[in-house]
Amino acid sequence: MTMQTPRRFLPSTAVLAAFEATARTGSMTLAARELSLTQSAVSRQIKILEKQLEVELFVRERQTIRLTAVGDTYAREVREALHKISTASFNLHANPSGGTLNLAILPTFGTRWLAPRLPRFLAANPGITINLATRLSYFDFRTEALDAAIHFGHPEWPGAEMVLLRSEEVVPACSPALKRQHGFRVAGDLKQAPLLSISTRPQAWDRWFSLHDVPGRTFQGMVFDQFATAAQAAIAGVGVALLPTFLIKDELASRKLVRAINLPMESPERYHLVWPSERATYPPLQAFREWLVAETAPDR
Repeated sequence: MTMQTPRRFLPSTAVLAAFEATARTGSMTLAARELSLTQSAVSRQIKILEKQLEVELFVRERQTIRLTAVGDTYAREVREALHKISTASFNLHANPSGGTLNLAILPTFGTRWLAPRLPRFLAANPGITINLATRLSYFDFRTEALDAAIHFGHPEWPGAEMVLLRSEEVVPACSPALKRQHGFRVAGDLKQAPLLSISTRPQAWDRWFSLHDVPGRTFQGMVFDQFATAAQAAIAGVGVALLPTFLIKDELASRKLVRAINLPMESPERYHLVWPSERATYPPLQAFREWLVAETAPDR
């Protein structure tokens, strides 16, 4: 649970607006005119702020005022904060169903599958902004400023709700040159080639060989943390990688990658959209969830 900020450090917006206008114009008279207040009212607001913060924000010299060093720094931060509030209020007024969705994505899924489709969602939902952050594993929604996450795994996430998006089929893929070099014919032949692995799926090759009745221990080579880099290594001829077919469609179509052996395997895990229970009715999340479920429906 986050600590509540003491009230003395949360001045009213009226007080902050008077301070910001005075700091920007360098004149209480001009600030009063801008805010439709009297000069004495602006002066009172600034004195309230200085008393509340116990800091002198202006140096008063006869009929002029100028910011102190700390006042200048504070003015910049207050100006930025007021601008954010103003922008958020304007966007909400202009589009009550808009807002910002902070979404955690798996890097390759996000760049290869989600990103090309996002323009369709944004066109259908003007006013909604999506911010993307990469996460490779579970995290605590209570400590991350994120509204939802694309999750690959079993349907388990403490304190969260989720919806199934799609399954996944992986296939051994390599460069055409590597396939010609080794002449793969049966599943066991792959053990003679360098096997590329993904760090978050250390058992994938063992599962694949077991599924295709190949006994014995699997000796794996290079390990990558993302499918995208593993795919590039496979294209370069470094080895054979187990890659999701829906993420390498373009490479297979262009024959930058080929199926080392046409023996796919369905992964036991699934892709899900996950969100903390208290954000379930957040409008941008609701809109994105409905769109994403519809977008992935044929792939389940």
